[in-house]
Amino acid sequence: MDDGCTRSAFSDTKDAMNLASIRLITDDVDRLVAFYERATGIVADRPTPDFAELRTTGGTLAIGSTRTVAIFGPGSAHPAANRSAIVEFLVQDVDELHRRLAAGTDDIVQEPTTMPWGNRSLLVRDPDGTLVNFFTPVSPDAVAKFQHLPR
Repeated sequence: MDDGCTRSAFSDTKDAMNLASIRLITDDVDRLVAFYERATGIVADRPTPDFAELRTTGGTLAIGSTRTVAIFGPGSAHPAANRSAIVEFLVQDVDELHRRLAAGTDDIVQEPTTMPWGNRSLLVRDPDGTLVNFFTPVSPDAVAKFQHLPR
């Protein structure tokens, strides 16, 4: 039975949608972009000083300045106030990433740990306090779940 979750991004169903990006609002775009570029190895596209995008195969992490909030409605977003969402990146080798990040990341929440659902995860906070999970699938079920995405 097709539950609609495996259709392509633009199927012929009028209700189909695809998550395009997650946007973080910050008072310091340069600082946040530098963190994510160092952590991911992806160079951000910077069309303006107030906006950046780090594009991956699975989606885009957008970073916007607090100056852009007025476009959406004054007070609609507040920088460095997230304590409910976790930004997650699928990585080739989480232990290697940990070694690379350890020297320059002050806020490691959890060292690489194998989770009950089969991912090996490293949890850190970005400079604005957002929780970031870098993970590598290690169990057969977890590997199968993410086999369609390149690492």
